[in-house]
Amino acid sequence: MEQRGGAGSAGSAGSSGQAAPRSAAVRRCRQRAGPWALLPALCLALALPPPARALALPPPPLRHRLSDGLSRSREMLAAANASLHRLKELGTLGFECTLEEVDLEDITKNQINTIKACTSEDPGTGNCPALERSAFDTSKCLQGIYEDLHAYRAELKNFNDQNVLATIDEMMKALKTSSGSAPQPSAGAGLTSFKERMRLCSILHAFRIRTVTINRMMNYLAAPESSL
Repeated sequence: MEQRGGAGSAGSAGSSGQAAPRSAAVRRCRQRAGPWALLPALCLALALPPPARALALPPPPLRHRLSDGLSRSREMLAAANASLHRLKELGTLGFECTLEEVDLEDITKNQINTIKACTSEDPGTGNCPALERSAFDTSKCLQGIYEDLHAYRAELKNFNDQNVLATIDEMMKALKTSSGSAPQPSAGAGLTSFKERMRLCSILHAFRIRTVTINRMMNYLAAPESSL
């Protein structure tokens, strides 16, 4: 579940969908709308339904991509959590990089992204998007995830945590449909100003939150009984 919290909140994300019926979770999500910049992502994590029994499994190439993508998304989430924990403990940026100290910005809002590509465009009267099984496009959803990663990879090019960057690159390779490797943004010159370091902290927190949603989505798509 995507939620505002420290690195340790990832554990609760994986089980929140079982804590209460989906309808109750969605009602709570709608009631909490307001200043949350990444509310649709939080709603997706809460509203994600269990996969229905399928009549036929996806073709082998797609199953392989989904399985590989799920594994890579878990590695990416673990790397993001570990990186934020180190920044907080070591004060590498010159301040304690906590979620409460930054204003989150969704750098993917003007492009195709996980939220737009993997949920209904019309959430109805509430604030939470929903999965529309009849119109779900798996390829479009995977493309939205890929575009998110491409945007965050470019923003984090000045980040010196190579494990985070490497897991993003591996996830992009797993999702890429055409031949060739994922594009590699050139390395930056490093962070100098306080404003740049504060923005990095904000982007890294937003990335971790989006990574939770991506991991949840990949879990859903890669489930053996998923009919999507």
